[in-house]
Amino acid sequence: MDMTKTPPYLKKGDQVGIVCPAWKVDQDLTGAITLLQSWGLNVILGKTVHSSYRQYAGSDELRAHDFQQMLDNDDIRAVFAARGGYGCVRMIDRVDFSRFAKHPKWIIGFSDVTVIHSHVHQHYGIPTIHGQMPITIPDATKASLNSLRETLFGKTPVYEYQSTHLNLAGETKGQVIGGNLALLVNVLGSVSDMDYNGKILFIEDVGEYYYAIDRMLWTLKRASKLKNLKGLLVGGFTSLKDSATPFGISIPDLVHEIVGEYGYPVAFDFPAGHIDNNFTLILGKEAQLHVEKRQVRLVY
Repeated sequence: MDMTKTPPYLKKGDQVGIVCPAWKVDQDLTGAITLLQSWGLNVILGKTVHSSYRQYAGSDELRAHDFQQMLDNDDIRAVFAARGGYGCVRMIDRVDFSRFAKHPKWIIGFSDVTVIHSHVHQHYGIPTIHGQMPITIPDATKASLNSLRETLFGKTPVYEYQSTHLNLAGETKGQVIGGNLALLVNVLGSVSDMDYNGKILFIEDVGEYYYAIDRMLWTLKRASKLKNLKGLLVGGFTSLKDSATPFGISIPDLVHEIVGEYGYPVAFDFPAGHIDNNFTLILGKEAQLHVEKRQVRLVY
């Protein structure tokens, strides 16, 4: 990876922005702002933090403009998406990333923000951060917030954990990409779609039906997105719903069924996604992955 494309890490006294590129904020962000300030950061709020248009944090035009201003303001060293929900796909094509490409800064978020991660990775090769957002900070574990702080300030993440489910063992290295499964499928075939070949893919999702997870994984498989991966990280698949007739298979077993033939390592229970213990991943940065039947180690 071209290290010149990696955004500068933060230092105390830096300004960071909070914007809402998707759903509107329906809760108080004071706790999140206070936490960022305790890290020595000066927090600037975008107009969308207090805007509302239908379920969105303002119109598509406003959300794109707000995000654009944060990208183009050289005093802002990182941009947090306040929350996910839905809406990034409606505004992404209105954003001009040309200045950002020359002066990269960290973009932080997960869930619907997967659209932005994917778009930036495909077109500019600039790493972004998949991690806790202001709206999730009040319920976040201290360890996951510490991982976000350390990553933003330049300490490279190392993750070691025991998975509950039996992994597909192996060793590999590659750029980590991915995010929310539904959003990866949402941008499939669009200008925001990524090249998955030779990458370590991370996936997670929330609130979907089991059959929908199956359908989305098959969509990626049939689009030849899964066969040439270097590895797969399966994060939180939470609050899943079943049909009147049970789906009858767990997510790990389903993943085995769909990608097992490819032979690359697959790590289950990765601590990231719509969970309180949502650890930070640097998307677009190379990492080494070591997977045993129960033990997983990811080193950037």
